[in-house]
Amino acid sequence: MQPTIIHLPEEAQLILEKLSKEKGKTIEKLIEEMVMNQIEYKPKKRAKSLGMGASGRNDLSSKVDELLWTEK
Repeated sequence: MQPTIIHLPEEAQLILEKLSKEKGKTIEKLIEEMVMNQIEYKPKKRAKSLGMGASGRNDLSSKVDELLWTEK
């Protein structure tokens, strides 16, 4: 493994120190895991049909009979 120097805000350093104690892992190990999780993260693809039925109306459920049975 190649060593890398990173500069963190003091708040991030304090959080890492706390996490390190809670999880029983070194700060280096925590950072390594976080980086690898970020690299390996692949967002799930959304269905192309998502949102196709959006009518823009917010009263559909309360007016279902009225809206379904109107003649044009």
